[in-house]
Amino acid sequence: MAISVRDVAKAAGVSVGTVSNVLNTPDKVADKTVEKVQAAIDKLGFVRNDAARQLRAGKSRSIGLVVLDVRNPFFTDLARGAEDAARDVNMSVLLANSDEIAERELAMLGLFEEQRVHGVLVTPVSDDLEPFKKARDRGTPIVLVDRKSRDKNFSSVSVDDVAGGYLAIKHLISLGRKKILFAGGPIGIQQVSDRLKGAQKAIAEHADVSLEVVSCKSLTVFEGRAVGEVIVFAANDLVAIGIMQVCLNQPGCSIPKDLSLIGYDDIAFASTAIVALTSIRQPTHEMGAKAVELLMDIAQDGDAKPRVRHIEFQPELVVRDSTVAK
Repeated sequence: MAISVRDVAKAAGVSVGTVSNVLNTPDKVADKTVEKVQAAIDKLGFVRNDAARQLRAGKSRSIGLVVLDVRNPFFTDLARGAEDAARDVNMSVLLANSDEIAERELAMLGLFEEQRVHGVLVTPVSDDLEPFKKARDRGTPIVLVDRKSRDKNFSSVSVDDVAGGYLAIKHLISLGRKKILFAGGPIGIQQVSDRLKGAQKAIAEHADVSLEVVSCKSLTVFEGRAVGEVIVFAANDLVAIGIMQVCLNQPGCSIPKDLSLIGYDDIAFASTAIVALTSIRQPTHEMGAKAVELLMDIAQDGDAKPRVRHIEFQPELVVRDSTVAK
């Protein structure tokens, strides 16, 4: 049989209201009373019914996070940053995976609304943000992560991917590479599209350099291996590592002598790959933390029109063995 607040109050010799205050605003209760109530809680093994509290408050202490692919270490690091920041404000993070499928993304958003989450952090599948606008209008704060909305009507945390694509290609050109392949996709994903724009911007500055674009079905190692078999700037590190695996198994192909290879994200695996991978670093942990910070600011605005804020980090080139020989 579940122990109730009334049971705790009776055992501690205080009112139900006092127990509630100890649980929710202990700083407003005398220390001796807090100790007495806590002793009763420990003795009885009481566990608070947070669902009931959420029902009364209208909001839970959870934040929803919807990412494109939780298997990608980039999103794992981002989620960890969000979790660390959420813990500092006594919140938890519920992680959902859209698999880059709009219908699944919509289902996760609906589930989070039903759970009355404090707000939702999301890396959208497409530019169609109408479902998120409706959720926001119904009272659920929304913050975009790893991208901005075209109309800039949503608060967001992102990295300047155009600058990142430009950095990557300029590095390859500086090594004397004249034929460059961009591998990534789907190209419809804004982050990939922006990285390609940056690459094209750098190519436009050098008439003697060519750029070939290969669109992948997804940003995975397996897609990278498919690109490697067709044969570089890969739109993320997982694609780059897949290309590396195939190329190193081809007779007469060495990295970086025959092929300079650069990835994007600088995931943990980049520095420990068979050939340490040059990459464009994004501050993923900090991005997740800043997204939670923005979300909490929006939630505190209450019924007032929330102030829209955009935080854009600058990428960093990290040079390793895949582009520069030892």
